Amino acid sequence: MSLFWNIWIIGLTLICLALVTWVLFANRKIKVDKDGEPVTTGHEYDGIEEYDNPMPKWWFNLFILTLVFSVAYLFLYPGLGSYKGFFNWTQINQWEAEMEAAQKQYGPIYAKFADMPLEEVALHPQGKKIGARLFADNCAVCHGSDARGAQGFPNLTDNDWLYGGKPEQILHSIKEGRVAAMPSWTAALGGMDGVDAMSHYVMSLSGRQHDKSKAATSSTQYMQMCAACHGADGKGNQTLGAPNLTDNIWLYGGSQRRIIESIDKGRAGVMPAQKNLLQEEKIHLLAAYVYSLSLDEEPK
Repeated sequence: MSLFWNIWIIGLTLICLALVTWVLFANRKIKVDKDGEPVTTGHEYDGIEEYDNPMPKWWFNLFILTLVFSVAYLFLYPGLGSYKGFFNWTQINQWEAEMEAAQKQYGPIYAKFADMPLEEVALHPQGKKIGARLFADNCAVCHGSDARGAQGFPNLTDNDWLYGGKPEQILHSIKEGRVAAMPSWTAALGGMDGVDAMSHYVMSLSGRQHDKSKAATSSTQYMQMCAACHGADGKGNQTLGAPNLTDNIWLYGGSQRRIIESIDKGRAGVMPAQKNLLQEEKIHLLAAYVYSLSLDEEPK
């Protein structure tokens, strides 16, 4: 911080404290004449006049305590420009101290589960409980508190996986993140009529009601443009994160309008990597918990 701003902040702070103190004691000098006429401020509203009386003693003393506390705080903690305070406190120092204390308390617990296979942790009551708390803190904002996801965010409680649902695949997704890209195909399909026709072909893959003539006109285009990712049979590709189009599980919605939107505008899904945000031991527990969510589901 430059010398000018340092002096500016210190000056404003001290001047404000001095002015508040002056106003407080200036109003305290007013005396109440119990035998004479009451003194008013001159303010009147609806027949009600405001008396010009000093504050009650208890209220005045509270203000004094507040001022004393303010001065003590500014001496002990940073608040006057670049002055670091008597305790030399910073939020970073406090955070590091809290993290160190937490590591001493919880480190052995994390270490115990870090040596266990993910499949075993997924069945361990304590491991699942810790994983659930980690999920609530770090994942629920996107995938929901019940892990059932939302539009654009996968449901983690079923067994339909874009990148695979094996323990090591889930671990990789959490640790390294995922980046998916579905480009717009409007130009390649010759405009919105082509997009509409392709939507009917996509709906036909899952046995839904569709226009057979429109679907037939797009079958060749599908093989040329879409099969490389989604497969000739439409069952997707977990290596590429291309979804299965033959079931009725839709990440962005399965109505024709949503399908047209996906083909027309494309989709870009990003799962941020957690390796720089969470410790390895926590990622291990988190992956085991996510894996446990779909253990009761039949594999797909």
